[in-house]
Amino acid sequence: MGGKRRKNDDSDNDEGQKKPEIKKIKREELLPSMIKNKEKRSEVHAKLKRQKKLDKRSKQKARDVAEKRALELGEEIPERMVPRTIENTRELDETVCKPDDEELFAGNDADEFSSVLKREQTPKILITTCRFNSSRGPDFISDLLSVIPNAHYYKRGTYDLKKIVEYAKNKDFTSVIVVHTNRREPDALLVIGIPDGPTAHFKLSKLVLRKDLKNHGNPTSHKPELVLNNFTTRLGHRVGRLIQSLFPQDPEFKGRRVVTFHNQRDFIFFRHHRYIFESREVKKTDSKGKKDKDGTSETGPERKAIARLQECGPRFTLKLTSLQHGTFDTRGGEYEWVHKPEMDTSRRRFFL
Repeated sequence: MGGKRRKNDDSDNDEGQKKPEIKKIKREELLPSMIKNKEKRSEVHAKLKRQKKLDKRSKQKARDVAEKRALELGEEIPERMVPRTIENTRELDETVCKPDDEELFAGNDADEFSSVLKREQTPKILITTCRFNSSRGPDFISDLLSVIPNAHYYKRGTYDLKKIVEYAKNKDFTSVIVVHTNRREPDALLVIGIPDGPTAHFKLSKLVLRKDLKNHGNPTSHKPELVLNNFTTRLGHRVGRLIQSLFPQDPEFKGRRVVTFHNQRDFIFFRHHRYIFESREVKKTDSKGKKDKDGTSETGPERKAIARLQECGPRFTLKLTSLQHGTFDTRGGEYEWVHKPEMDTSRRRFFL
């Protein structure tokens, strides 16, 4: 009996010695979310954030030193780690356009936009609204008129959209844009190619008018430069050519205007900027403090070209919901592509 008690006593002592070690491990793995005191929690979070920033900066400096040393020795520059994003891990799509696709280029010469894109016909745009217009609709249309050259606004009235399309054909318009509003807010755009289509229906969201932009610029009457990004698939290529047909193909670079349609995850972001190039003096420093033959240091002012941007507005986001053959026809029209909820099977599946 006495021997058993001694063993229990020894085991109790061993457990008493191990307890502080367990407490130390718990203190080292302490997370801010485990702290109940708000002040201590914020303090620990700030320390962790500061430490992450320092680690990131030290890694960046080490990478820069390694690249500089490789350049001096004539060796290969070490590859940089590419972060995994939804864009670069997208699902494989057979319709992605390739630069050596002869069928694609042959189709471009025979599609509905070839006459405008080959400068055989100047684009002429008719802009109208839905039957029940709102207060922000005309403001948005006035901004569109300043963005798209040779665009004309006509009141919708009680006319049917098919009659408006016929009128546009007779007056040699190349496209019709219909701004749809809902609850006093523009929520959709209908772009119709004249005379043979196609008709694209876009959902409009996150609209910011020019007057609501802080320190916005006023665009000039020069023809803008057009930038289209990430329209990689067959469908995206066709939508990009439809957007491209709205603008003249001979931009005036003196105006320094840029209109951008950036596609990302099938959302088309629209931006309108003015740019200017400036040369600024940048101090040239050398850590080793090298000197010339005359004994003067190499450090001194160096001029560097810097581009400055000023947003002119408006700012909005488009999402394609349908693309229809021919001009607008809700009953007998054939659709090239229609977005359906069951098509959204993965976050990494894109159509444009």
